[in-house]
Amino acid sequence: MATFRERALNEASSHCTRRYYVEEGPVSGYFGQNVLDLDKMRGYMSQKAYEAVLASARYGAKLDRSASDEIAAGMMAWAIEMGATHYTHLFHPLTDSTAEKHEAFIKFKDGQAFEKFNGSALVQQEPDASSFPTGGLRNTFEARGYSAWDPSSPVFVMDGTLCIPSVFVSYTGDALDTKAPNLKSLHALSEAAAKVSRLFDENVSSVKVNLGIEQEYFLVDESLYNSRPDLMLCGRTIVGHTSAKDQQLEDHYFGAIPSRVSSFMKDFETEAYKLGILLQTRHNEVAPNQFECAPVFCEATKAIDQNMMLMIVMQKVAERHHLKVIFHEKPFDGVNGSGKHCNWSIMTDTGVNLLSPGSTPTKNLQFLSFYASVLKAVHRHHYLLMTSVATLSNSFRLGGGEAPPAVMSVFSGSTLYGVFQSILNMSDVNESSDNSLESIKIVNSIPEIFPDNTDRNRTSPFAFTGNRFEFRAVGSSQNVASAMFVLNSIVAESLNEFLTEVLELEKSGENRSNAVMSVVRKFLAESRDIMFEGNGYSQEWEREAEARGLRAIRNVPEAYEVYHEDATVRMFSGLNVLAPNEIEARFEIFNETYVKKLQIEARVIGDMCLNHVIPAAVKYQNILIENIKGMKEIFGDEAMKLCSSEIDTLKKISAYVNHITADVESLVEARKKANRIEDIAERAKVYSYEVKSMMDKVRDSADNLEMLIDDEMWPLPKYRELLFF
Repeated sequence: MATFRERALNEASSHCTRRYYVEEGPVSGYFGQNVLDLDKMRGYMSQKAYEAVLASARYGAKLDRSASDEIAAGMMAWAIEMGATHYTHLFHPLTDSTAEKHEAFIKFKDGQAFEKFNGSALVQQEPDASSFPTGGLRNTFEARGYSAWDPSSPVFVMDGTLCIPSVFVSYTGDALDTKAPNLKSLHALSEAAAKVSRLFDENVSSVKVNLGIEQEYFLVDESLYNSRPDLMLCGRTIVGHTSAKDQQLEDHYFGAIPSRVSSFMKDFETEAYKLGILLQTRHNEVAPNQFECAPVFCEATKAIDQNMMLMIVMQKVAERHHLKVIFHEKPFDGVNGSGKHCNWSIMTDTGVNLLSPGSTPTKNLQFLSFYASVLKAVHRHHYLLMTSVATLSNSFRLGGGEAPPAVMSVFSGSTLYGVFQSILNMSDVNESSDNSLESIKIVNSIPEIFPDNTDRNRTSPFAFTGNRFEFRAVGSSQNVASAMFVLNSIVAESLNEFLTEVLELEKSGENRSNAVMSVVRKFLAESRDIMFEGNGYSQEWEREAEARGLRAIRNVPEAYEVYHEDATVRMFSGLNVLAPNEIEARFEIFNETYVKKLQIEARVIGDMCLNHVIPAAVKYQNILIENIKGMKEIFGDEAMKLCSSEIDTLKKISAYVNHITADVESLVEARKKANRIEDIAERAKVYSYEVKSMMDKVRDSADNLEMLIDDEMWPLPKYRELLFF
């Protein structure tokens, strides 16, 4: 066996099961102990300062600068008690990851050392953050940007550092992150949803979005991981033949959790609980060594921040267990990839879930208004919504016979779908002279809809699951905010349109009940093409979707063109979520990121094939040649017949080696050709169509060699070892 692989397997064999973070007593005894929540804040500042924080966190009020010094001092006092020596603004640049720069509390003056944290530090200038992608929003020579605390997400202590969840903006206020547009989209949706809600309950003043994020991931032993350059540098295996056994027997899903994995799960859950992340579920996923964890839903901003925190915690804890967490959407060919299902719902400050059908006519009518508005939003912007999850890594799942399909659709369930058909087929409504919402017959006929009447279709990228929508297309490595601000925005636009049309009908003399139902029916009719109850993976649906005018993601860089469409620009600009220059910046960044990641993968596959695969092939060739020579010395002319299989293998190996050598050379030339294209969008398309396809050819030859070369000589850990060791 090749020394490199052998050493990795031996090291992996030595890694044993062990617990590292063991807390005594129930989880409730230490839950949230590393978080400075609103209740704890009360003890570290005056009532006035606390009320300023409360107003900002709960109602989005601007933080009173006069109280900022006291708030900062309170944060520092608590953080020092928790053992912190530094602070950092934890922000989400346009990299689908988090960023942080640590600053010490310690100061020195007149020979004395002391701790200090001023209110001005809650807004931190970041003069050295020029390396983050900006899409031209700021110049390198004037790369000032600011990270500012987001009070809607509590501060916490991690590894001796006070972490301050923050937005990241340019000197001119342009959004350089995913958090700022998400906060703006939540504000737009809250305003629009509250106005529509007041058609039914005038006591509603605000609406919040709740989000529950299911995180899928793979685990690999660190020794095996470190022996795979592709996993280390690309997050996925770009060569590797499928294992004889993978997920065919469906014996991994919901199976018994291996003891080593269980110890890892218990440890990262303990750390997550301390950070106030209420993890509820853990289980094996479909593919070998694939798992899932899921927290209880909470407010969207907090949920997104917690998901990013959780990913950090999981990676840090995994190191202690000699494991590597892989968040890439498709790290292994031939088995299911990983996603991040987002359970999205909207709730009034009066405690009403606006996506809960309920059993009363009034609530049903309210529910129908919001459901129809969501349908209209998803139908109108279905391509934009799918594009929000279109990345290089997620493209290996898009349309690949697993979630998500390449085209958007909404699954409602047979009961609810039948209700919509009844509404669409209704010729008129029962008129009433008053404003009673119970006067419409069709509403009275709607049955109570239970959750188990809905979610029966795992192939739908956007499914109604009883009292919420589950957006299943988000990639496992993505920052959820990049998809959620799109969803929030398109629904806000649709709700504003719904309200406008209802009020116009009322102004013309229509009573409210009839006006609402008329607009509901109109929205359902306009968006019926997005509703689909069948198999989203089937070729029949692809053809049907095309006939309905639904656009599928065929090529990721081409999909990004949706950001240039008038409907997209008008929607984001009109809601003050993204200005035109911020939209253009994201278009540039998405294409640039696509090119850079594919560039890395192309270079890695060339390196692996030329420096790992081909040398192993040549060594095995030499063994075969020596064997044939020895046979000829013994058997003479008869040897050629006796060694026919070895000769055939020798020919195949030579052919594949020649293919790899030529294709890697062509791959290099294709990269050079693409890199000469100045326009980044066009460059991305060339990389997608030409470079990516050549990589597939190289991989095919390398994978065939893996099945020909002596297992003892193959240098890279194989799929059976990565997935089952």
